[in-house]
Amino acid sequence: MKTLLTRSFAAMAALLLSLSAFAGHHGMKKDIVDVAAENGSFTTLVAAVQAAGLVDTLKGEGPFTVFAPTDEAFAKLPEGTVETLLMPENKDKLVAILTYHVVPGKVMAADVMGLDKAKTVQGQEIMITKKDGSVMVDNATVVATDVKAKNGVIHVIDTVIMPK
Repeated sequence: MKTLLTRSFAAMAALLLSLSAFAGHHGMKKDIVDVAAENGSFTTLVAAVQAAGLVDTLKGEGPFTVFAPTDEAFAKLPEGTVETLLMPENKDKLVAILTYHVVPGKVMAADVMGLDKAKTVQGQEIMITKKDGSVMVDNATVVATDVKAKNGVIHVIDTVIMPK
């Protein structure tokens, strides 16, 4: 158990460092899709955005706030879920899930702290709670914040959130 915790902590530290590097050096020159793609921790999210036909939208002017699940977050889904969602016949469901992770406007972490919910691009509201120093978006914990891009901001979450 201690080894697992140490590995999880090390993986999280590496993710945070790489996000900080991207935010500091590239964030304001690159759009949300490019920042996520170049980071390396969001390959599943980027593939899903491509399959859903949302690349041009998320490369658009925005601004957007994206609660971005990591590859590890997607790996928590039941086996076969991601593969099924990426099938062309499930595009509408995939679009609904992905747009549920996007809030219109640029909502920085300090702004999120003052909210208890936010309306997503998908149309439903995500619930925002604070507990023991952590911020939760629905059932996902925000693990990194304020990764800036030229058309918005990314907050990293540890779980894929699903519309109701």
